Amino acid sequence: MNLTTDQLDAVKELINIGVGQAAGMLNEMIEFHIRLQIPVVKFLSPKLLQKELGERIGCEQLSTVKLDFGGSFVGTAELVFPTESAATLVAVLTGEEPGSPDLDSLKIGTLSEVGNILLNGVMGSISNMLDQPLKYAVPSYTEDTIDNLLPFKNNHDQATVLLAEARFDIEELQLQGDIVLFFDVGSFEVLLEAIELV
Repeated sequence: MNLTTDQLDAVKELINIGVGQAAGMLNEMIEFHIRLQIPVVKFLSPKLLQKELGERIGCEQLSTVKLDFGGSFVGTAELVFPTESAATLVAVLTGEEPGSPDLDSLKIGTLSEVGNILLNGVMGSISNMLDQPLKYAVPSYTEDTIDNLLPFKNNHDQATVLLAEARFDIEELQLQGDIVLFFDVGSFEVLLEAIELV
């Protein structure tokens, strides 16, 4: 995917605004200050995404919150954590000790809520700033390997994937996750056209 510098900057700006709003909401909900940064945004094919995530965060189990969206553009937004980072994040947010038996039961609800706020923040800022209405499904939580987490098994190479590396700084812990936006075939072009009109 060859984007102009202006297009790339505009997409990064949309993501950063959404992440900033989501971080603000998270900070209101919990007693810790969360600093969220998106140092890197890349556009990849699903195959290259698989390779990149495999090299960076390993191929073992990942914790994922998934949000399907439709409207002017169609696709799936995912917040992806290595399982260990996910467990640490939940321990910090809930006050439970890592390894505590209660942690597993709290994990799904806590991560679903964090994912919901973060993904809705990102997609909401894209929708509002580009004046493109979107509808969302209820977010779902999954633990699985990279191979099984990626949508678009068919038309594998025609979809566009936006990978935003997210860094969560909480209480001096640096946790890494990824925000991954999968756009159905043709939808990313609609996004770019909307950016040109702003």
